[in-house]
Amino acid sequence: MTQPARPVYKHTPFILLLLAQLVFGLSAFRDYGLSWDEPLFYEYGEALGYAYTPANWFSPDFDLSKSYGSSGDDHKNRGPAYLLLARTPVHLLESLGLEEVAAWRLVNFLTFLLGVYFIYRLSLRWMGEWAAFGAAALFSTQPLLLGHAFINPKDMPFLVFFTGAALFGFEMADALNDEAKSGKRRTFSVIVAAFFLGIATSIRVLAPLAGLLVVVYAIVKQRSIANPKPGTWNLARSLLAYILLSLLFMLASWPYLWESPVKNFVQVFLFMSENPTRLQVLFGGQLYRAYDLPRRYLPTLLGITLTEPVWPLFALGLGAALTKLTSSISRPPSPVLHPPSPVSRPPSTDYWLLLTAFAIPLLYVLLRKPPMYDGFRHFLFILPPVFVTCGLGLDTVFRWLEKQGQRLHSPNWLRAGTILLVSLPGLLGAARLHPYEYAYYNSLVGGTGGAFRVYETDYWLTCYKEAVEQTDFVLPARLFVHREAALAAPYAASGLAVFDERGSLKDIRPGDYVLVNTRANEDRQTFRDAPTVGEVRRGAAVFCVVKQVP
Repeated sequence: MTQPARPVYKHTPFILLLLAQLVFGLSAFRDYGLSWDEPLFYEYGEALGYAYTPANWFSPDFDLSKSYGSSGDDHKNRGPAYLLLARTPVHLLESLGLEEVAAWRLVNFLTFLLGVYFIYRLSLRWMGEWAAFGAAALFSTQPLLLGHAFINPKDMPFLVFFTGAALFGFEMADALNDEAKSGKRRTFSVIVAAFFLGIATSIRVLAPLAGLLVVVYAIVKQRSIANPKPGTWNLARSLLAYILLSLLFMLASWPYLWESPVKNFVQVFLFMSENPTRLQVLFGGQLYRAYDLPRRYLPTLLGITLTEPVWPLFALGLGAALTKLTSSISRPPSPVLHPPSPVSRPPSTDYWLLLTAFAIPLLYVLLRKPPMYDGFRHFLFILPPVFVTCGLGLDTVFRWLEKQGQRLHSPNWLRAGTILLVSLPGLLGAARLHPYEYAYYNSLVGGTGGAFRVYETDYWLTCYKEAVEQTDFVLPARLFVHREAALAAPYAASGLAVFDERGSLKDIRPGDYVLVNTRANEDRQTFRDAPTVGEVRRGAAVFCVVKQVP
C-alpha cells in the first residue's frame, strides 16, 4: 500500500528559526558589556514615567524637562517611543529578579526577533515560504545585527518599527483596495499601520519615508484596479486618517513635542539631517573627522561588514526581479484561471517602492555626505530591502536546484541545505567574536583581525566588562578609564576604585592601572610606554587594554 503523505506544517522552518534564536538570546543576553549610549538612554526611559503620571500634570511645579533624565539636553530631541513601550516589560522582568541592564538587553533582543518576523512576513509578499525563510535566516544570522540586537536600544528598534511601518502600510493599502474586506478590517488595518509609522517617527524622524512609500503604493494600486472600490474619495479619507493617526501616535509618545509640536519637530528634523559631531573615525587606516569622511565610507562598510553571500544573492535577486519585470512588460497579458503564485509573478509596485527605502538614504549619504560615525549604525534601517532581495535570489537558486533534482521526492532538503550554507559565515563569525559580534568584518578585509587598525571595531567600548573582570589586578587598586568610566564601574570587584582618566592625569600615581580602548587608536597615545597587563581581543583584533603605570 502507498504510504499516506506526511502533513506539511506551514511556516515550520521559520518557527524553528525563531525558537533557535530565542534559545540563543536567553543564554547570551548577560554576556555583553555596557555600550557607550546605554546607561543614560535607559535613564531617559525611566524618567519618561514622569510625563505619563496624571498626578504630575496638575502639580504647580510640573516641569516636562524632568522626563528627559539627567542628560536632557542630549536626549530630549531623540524620540523615546521605543523606551516608552519597552519600559513596562523591562519592569516586569525586573520584578522577576533580573537587574535593570539585563532586562533591557532581553527586551532589546525580543524586539529584534519581532523584526525577523517582519522580514519574513514582508518577504512572503513576493516569494515562496522557503525563500522568505531564507531571507529571514540570512538577516538574523548577520553578526553585525546580532550584536546590535542586544546593546543598541536606538538604531535596531528603529529598523524594526520602520520595517513594520512598511509591512503594515502595504497591507493597509491592500485592504483599502479590496472590496471583499469589511469596514472593520479596513479600519483596523489603518490603525495598525498608523501605530507603527507613528512610533517609528518618534524613534527617528526619517520614518515618514515609509509613510510616503505606503501612500504612493495605495494610490498606484487603486488606479490599477478596474472599477475600483472603494473609490478615490474613500481612499483619500482613509489615507488622511492614516496620516493624522500617525501624527497622533508620534505626538503622544514624544514629550519633547508637547510644548511646541511643529517648531520642535522641525528643529529635530534639521538637527538629525545634519547629525553634527566632531568625533574621530578610523577608516581605511586613516583618522577622519565624522563630517569629513569620503563618499566611499558607507558603500565600503556595506560591502565588508555583511557576510559574503549577501551581495551576490542581492545581485541575483535584483536581476531576477528586473528580468520578470521586463518580461511582463513585453508580453501581452493573457487570461488566467487562477492568480499566479508569488514565485511566478514579477515583484509588484510595493517591492520596487520598498527597494527605494534602501536607495534613497544611500543616495542621500553619497550626495550630501552627512557626518557619520560608529560604523553605519544610524543607517541599519536600510538593510531589510537588501535581505528581501536576497530572498528573491534564493528563490532563483531553489528553482534551479529543483530542475537539477527533478526526480527527488522532495527538494526541501536542498533548500534547507542551501539556507544553512549561506547562513554559515554569519554563524561562524558570531561564534568567533561573541560577545563582540557587532565588530564583525568579512573575509574581503581578512575578517575582524584584518580590519584592526584599519576600521573601527568595538567602537561602543563593550570590552570594558571583560577587561575589568578578567584582568588580574593587585587589590586594592585604582583604575583610571580613558573614556566613559561609567561603563567599567559596574564590573569592578571590591577593592578596585574606578575613575575617569581624562582630567585626572595629575592624580595618577605609579602602580595605578589605566584602561584604554583601541577606538581611533587611542591606546597608542594614552600612556604609550606603560606595560600592558591585560587585554581583550578576538584573534588579531585587540579591543581594549589595561596598562599599569610604572
